Amino acid sequence: MRHLRTYELIEAVVRAGSIRRAAEECNLTASALIRRIQGFEQEFGCPIFERLPRGMRLNPAGELLMQHIRAQRSDLARVQAQVADLTGERRGHVSIACSQALLPYFLPEQIAAYRAEHPGVTFGVNVRDRVQAEKDLAAFESDLALVFEPVHMVDFEVLFELPQRVHAVFRASNPLARKTEVRLRDCLSRKLVLPSAPYGVRHLLEMGASRRRLAFDPVLETESFELIRHYVVEEDAVGFQIPIGLRSAQQAAIAHAPISERDLPAGRLLLGQMRGRVLPVASAKFARQLEAALSGTAGP
Repeated sequence: MRHLRTYELIEAVVRAGSIRRAAEECNLTASALIRRIQGFEQEFGCPIFERLPRGMRLNPAGELLMQHIRAQRSDLARVQAQVADLTGERRGHVSIACSQALLPYFLPEQIAAYRAEHPGVTFGVNVRDRVQAEKDLAAFESDLALVFEPVHMVDFEVLFELPQRVHAVFRASNPLARKTEVRLRDCLSRKLVLPSAPYGVRHLLEMGASRRRLAFDPVLETESFELIRHYVVEEDAVGFQIPIGLRSAQQAAIAHAPISERDLPAGRLLLGQMRGRVLPVASAKFARQLEAALSGTAGP
């Protein structure tokens, strides 16, 4: 506990990349910050920073220390949440890394439902692609991840898995709207709006196109699924999304239909946490709520 302030100063140097900028952020003089870090390094038994011509960065020992700092902060938050539970305060903070598809409907509803019962709990939502979400968990920057088609899965402990077929999204007046499912070749013959490469939907589309020896020629590529939903209306184009992020009733100008599994297998929406980590009370409770909600979500 006595090193918590020093840990904060070390993290400030890591973020800033230099003593001068970190000292300004922490309202200290550069010399005072240097003395604080040197004193810690002496007590720790080895340097934790590489001194570079244009700043500072963690050395391997410092990287290990930073992992310890983040783990210790997480453990402290968990204990504080448990103490708050003992006193009936029900406080805490939940951080979650999620795919964009969860933003329009599912996650806001779940957070609001949780806070209706536990108004003392706050939330942080970090929008991440499938690689970044896993990195967030490993760095203790998010407690939970809810992502479509994660990549590495090394430190990802799956709490719940929901199959999600990729849907084609188009104008409600588009002839594809009359179909219960669409073939990939019917989509690729039209103007295309595609999510960019890091996203799971794009990964599945590329696999399906390659298997069928089809080619993409998008008029627009974007990291924004919100832009995809709106742009298909503007140019009568075809975009792609998973159904948990789509509700035609709330956006009457669009329609959507699943792509045939003959062309594209269903992907996986995974709720997970860092493997082996004991979550803070609020995060663990929210994870159980998400599991229950996802289990009641029908994946077309």
